[in-house]
Amino acid sequence: MSDNSLQGENLHLWRGDRHVLRGVDLSLAGGECLQVTGPNGTGKTSLLRTLCGLMYPEEGRVLWAGQDVRKDLPGFHADLAYIGHEPPLKVDLTARENLYYWIGVRRRISRPELDEALERVGADHWRDRPVRTLSAGQKRRVALAGLALMAVPLWLLDEPTTNLDAEGQRLVGKLIEEQLLRGGLVVAAIHHELPVSSATLRRLDLARE
Repeated sequence: MSDNSLQGENLHLWRGDRHVLRGVDLSLAGGECLQVTGPNGTGKTSLLRTLCGLMYPEEGRVLWAGQDVRKDLPGFHADLAYIGHEPPLKVDLTARENLYYWIGVRRRISRPELDEALERVGADHWRDRPVRTLSAGQKRRVALAGLALMAVPLWLLDEPTTNLDAEGQRLVGKLIEEQLLRGGLVVAAIHHELPVSSATLRRLDLARE
């Protein structure tokens, strides 16, 4: 198991005059997944962006492996993958080209690795098409292939099953479970239950915070 851990301590965040996060606390160890739920507007995306250091809370702090992430944001960012509502893809590049450059800034990657990851998510028949010609679900599958190739301990996922059919949703669950078996950590904001083992799943309902 990994020695990595993620904590959020008394997180308060305002957006203008709106108090979005009200003293949120969370703690996650290697091999655990935190499912963040709540109606629209309760701060799920804001929490993820705060956890990854894209937004700074007015009060509280985020700790990675016991250290405040703001002391070394580049080092923290090297350990995480954040996938937001829109997959981080360049529309004029193909699926394969996107992964080559996206993953290539993190680590060296071979063409067989790329093709295997794309095949696994069902993208082998359209991996050489420009992303602008792909459906929303196909783009999500390309992002999932990239996520699996990242080789980082922390995943922060905003609605990872959006635009996916039942098979794609099961794929998300399988990728998450494999990440947890490696000792990784996953925080996922989602409107419904994640398809992962309840033994590794923890829950945070922002509507109750």
